[in-house]
Amino acid sequence: MGDRPGELRALLDSVAAQDGAPIDVVVVGNGSSLGDLPEGVRSLELPENLGIPGGRNAGIETFGPGGGDVDVLLFLDDDGLLPDKGTAELVRAAFEADPRLGIISFRIADPLTGTTQRRHVPRLRASDPLRSSRVTTFLGGANAVRTQVFQQVGGLPDHFFYAHEETDLAWRALDAGWSIDYRADMVLHHPATAPSRHAVYHRMVARNRVWLARRNLPLPLVPVYLLVWLLLTLLRRPSRAALKAWFGGFAEGWRTPCGPRKPMRWRTVWRLTRLGRPPVI
Repeated sequence: MGDRPGELRALLDSVAAQDGAPIDVVVVGNGSSLGDLPEGVRSLELPENLGIPGGRNAGIETFGPGGGDVDVLLFLDDDGLLPDKGTAELVRAAFEADPRLGIISFRIADPLTGTTQRRHVPRLRASDPLRSSRVTTFLGGANAVRTQVFQQVGGLPDHFFYAHEETDLAWRALDAGWSIDYRADMVLHHPATAPSRHAVYHRMVARNRVWLARRNLPLPLVPVYLLVWLLLTLLRRPSRAALKAWFGGFAEGWRTPCGPRKPMRWRTVWRLTRLGRPPVI
């Protein structure tokens, strides 16, 4: 968004310091100007804010159609930082070792405390963030994706704007036979924050949850999935204003187009279940 130039420069410095072959870097200004960037860093200034998935999709295309000019795309939030100079080499080694590995989700740790928030561990059993595992989704601001995934299943859903776009891509990738790994040894430093700091959080989380289900789940699972999330939301006892926004988004998700529908196969449902996260939660 162009409002964190100091943090952005620190991130770019940490990427430039990575061991191994140099990393080709593009910074996307999502409806904002970027100012001066380090030499060799490309920029893409979008005339309007396209949202998180729209901005990332635009960045992908700077590496050729569907990112096809490179093998792997690394996505990092502008207020993050790679503390370990060996992270890029770990990424390269992981993809070389497993030709069906499609996506890697990094561990996000607070730079001051070293702690990882539970919501940043992309599995239900999140009590041990230092345990790497196969997972069913990934973290949008700290990940690496094999470009063949985008070539095969398409990019992130632009119209989601914010929330659940990663899970939408993850489910399509898993349905196409790719795997997703959470790697505790690949770390991005990022300040601990609450997602509800965004004014649109509750509305978009609910709306996109409905879209996610409508786009990707077999019909019998759509009401089950959404009922489970409705109950979980009520159990968390949000404020009256937050609950009003959530129900408004939930209704919007049913009223508005969700994009192309391609329900996952039942064997993918079973695969998700075996990985510990059946697509009803």
